[in-house]
Amino acid sequence: MKRAFIKPTLAAALAAVFAASCGTTGPTITSTPIENIDQQPLKTSDLNEDQLKAWAGSDLVTDTIPGMSVQKAYDEIIKDFQGKTVIVGVVDSGVDIEHEDLKNVIWTNEDEIPGNGIDDDKNGYVDDIHGWNFLGNTIEENLEYVRILKNLKPKYDGKDASDIAEANKEEFALYEKAQKEYDEEYSEISRNVNYYNQLSQQIASARAAVSEKLGKEDFTKEELMAMEAEETSLQQQKGLLLNIMNNGGEDLDDVASQIQGGIDYYQGRLDSHLNLELEGRKTGDNPDDLTDTNYGNNDVDGPDPEKADAKHGTHVAGIIAAERNNGIGMNGVARNIKIMAVRAVPDGDEYDKDIALGIRYAVDNGAKVINTSFGKYYSTHPEWVIDAIKYAAKKDVLIVNAAGNDALDMDATRIYPNDQTPDNNEEIADNFLTVGASNFDYGSDLVARFSNYGQTNVDVFAPGTKIWSTTPNNEYEFLQGTSMASPAVAGVAAMIRSLYPKLSAAEVKEVLMKSGLASPQEVMVGGNSDDIRPFAELSVSGRMVNMYNALIMASKM
Repeated sequence: MKRAFIKPTLAAALAAVFAASCGTTGPTITSTPIENIDQQPLKTSDLNEDQLKAWAGSDLVTDTIPGMSVQKAYDEIIKDFQGKTVIVGVVDSGVDIEHEDLKNVIWTNEDEIPGNGIDDDKNGYVDDIHGWNFLGNTIEENLEYVRILKNLKPKYDGKDASDIAEANKEEFALYEKAQKEYDEEYSEISRNVNYYNQLSQQIASARAAVSEKLGKEDFTKEELMAMEAEETSLQQQKGLLLNIMNNGGEDLDDVASQIQGGIDYYQGRLDSHLNLELEGRKTGDNPDDLTDTNYGNNDVDGPDPEKADAKHGTHVAGIIAAERNNGIGMNGVARNIKIMAVRAVPDGDEYDKDIALGIRYAVDNGAKVINTSFGKYYSTHPEWVIDAIKYAAKKDVLIVNAAGNDALDMDATRIYPNDQTPDNNEEIADNFLTVGASNFDYGSDLVARFSNYGQTNVDVFAPGTKIWSTTPNNEYEFLQGTSMASPAVAGVAAMIRSLYPKLSAAEVKEVLMKSGLASPQEVMVGGNSDDIRPFAELSVSGRMVNMYNALIMASKM
């Protein structure tokens, strides 16, 4: 039987932290922090649909599911206590502000008169009623290194190192690196497109042949197995379909749909992310001039009438603050929260300028927590984002950031945005919290297979696998990624700032890191059964964020 526990030394340390107090405003707490969870049996059966939809808020002790103890926190601590309204900035792909589960929690700029074409509050943005769209009508974009390649190609194409002046050697090296990465990624994705196209055609041909043999369009695996196949070609087609049914699912229509989804995904990347001819940006500004700020609009769900491109941001917003207990949809982590929508992340890599200005916009308009569920491996103006993070720190705003989904060690691979100086790993602020993704299976699979990690550059873990939340047009969907783990933590942070508003952003970060549940489990890293490490070594804190414990600790600070 798998068991979880907090080591005695850690339990003692937690107790000491919880006991050190001078109290702040907030609910009176008589509860004690979750400890000694090794005494509880763990769930061995699969989660049913209702459990899966709510697992991120579950309690490891009560439910035997490693969620954040959200419902336990509401039932035993928060109860009817309202706290202070907190604004959370969602810097993302856009938010469907009319969604049935979000419309009542969307921030409204009370100092702006809707639709009059005037910057009433003099904040630099005209009619920014619910936030700002820094992307304008932009949807698809290149990856950052592709933009670098496009920019430098006219200057360096066809040249080698001997042709380059000393002053340009660093830039030329960047060009060569971008070109090499482009060639490798384009080749790999093209192979994937070809593979899935061939597989799709083979399955379609095999289904047609079997249907003709059986005299029926649809057939079961049992019927296929019983079918006589005299010709070699039909034997091969039968074998192909049996292999698909055994490993990919017996519903061949569903399999075909999944394969087509793979084709669409990879072809889409060729058409947008890696397309050297794409002119994605449609804002009319100079993305390399931070002072050129007169661009964008107030359409925070983006230009698509179907709002498809706002899916990611809408999902993130729902995790944070979907209206609780309204009888529809789902419950967000936090209540008494207002979501400020900042559209700055396209289908492709974001521009540093948009992120820097987006963070500053959220800070200047009252956000106390900002969620940043995006990232990239190249940055042309990292100093702009660093300065924006410092600005947020100066204004006492906490930024909660997704670690990324490539199963990489962030201590070895730099990902942007981050809270490090551009040239080394020196931390530049104490208001930036990076979140890895955990799984609902407590044990060796505790860390999501896709999640990045790092003992220095990932701070905590939180639920990020199969997360149920809002999607555009009053829909709901399971999505996964550190993009889902980050807003879960942002929701907890917002509740701390609501109930205990005297705590600074740095103190809230401290609470989130120190109050989480530690685990002695050894876990797979990157889904690799040959790479087993202690969970404690994959982040700074070695812990999973826990809302119940966090509120107890916050009440004592």
